[in-house]
Amino acid sequence: MTSTQNLGRGVFLALVGFALFSGHDAVIKSLGGAYAPFQVILFATLFSFVPVSVSIVTDRAVDTFRPHHPWLILIRTICMLIAGAGGFYAFSVLPMTEVYALLFAAPLLVTVLAVPFLGETIRLRRGIAVIVGFIGVLVVLRPGTAEFTLGHFAAIGAATASAFSNIIVRKISGDERSAVMILIPMIVTIIVMGALMPFVYVPVEALDLGAFAVIGVVGVIAQSFIIAAYRAAPAVLIAPLQYSQILWAVLFGALFFSEWPDMWVGVGAGIIIASGVFIVWRESRLNVSARAPVTGSSNPRPDSGPSMHPKGLPRD
Repeated sequence: MTSTQNLGRGVFLALVGFALFSGHDAVIKSLGGAYAPFQVILFATLFSFVPVSVSIVTDRAVDTFRPHHPWLILIRTICMLIAGAGGFYAFSVLPMTEVYALLFAAPLLVTVLAVPFLGETIRLRRGIAVIVGFIGVLVVLRPGTAEFTLGHFAAIGAATASAFSNIIVRKISGDERSAVMILIPMIVTIIVMGALMPFVYVPVEALDLGAFAVIGVVGVIAQSFIIAAYRAAPAVLIAPLQYSQILWAVLFGALFFSEWPDMWVGVGAGIIIASGVFIVWRESRLNVSARAPVTGSSNPRPDSGPSMHPKGLPRD
């Protein structure tokens, strides 16, 4: 396959993967009114656990599940739980476009956190882009003029936890196998969310059980598409395509939830996306950093959600 064909294939796979994730998030939103985020996470994780675990166990390259950095794996798992619960709750109470706009702040946070934790440097233009991106977040939130709800707090918390999870992946992915990075968070998620069920459990109807299965299975399929996209094309080409999800959010929000983003959400989202694309472009240039670019790391999505759809497998 030629280089051009690889690039085209990578773009196609990424667009399909991100579209599937947007559909996945729409199903989450549809369930949010009837079930607590913890119950949604538990059931979706259970449905995704079987195909993911079978795939990993049958991989002959995987010879151990013992982590080299157990404490960092634990911290990352906690971050994923926070990101998942926060993101799921935000989708259940806020318009999809608004949630995506806030979750898209995660790459900006990764760029900032990479300075103290990874020894990265932020030069002037990237620094300005980060500031502009955070201004976009303020435009979405409109402090003082629009109500700041628990849903907004949850979305910002999810973006922050996602950023920390990304930083840890960057730090340890060279030492840890993908099996460890995926299975341990999934197992912990099942244990923790299962322990919370006596407090939040609601009996599940048959149709909703199918929706839980869709979340789990579609999440795994979408992630496989995105991983394949990153293998076929450079991160600088694939990473910005995650912002195509905002278009699906507008479509799904209008069709299924009667949601129409207001002007300020659109303006803020545009600012955040523009700054994120600029940062990806800057970090892809060889003279920006001697290290691999943060936004080209193993996590292709800003909304680093629960372990049911592990965002990006580090290479074994």
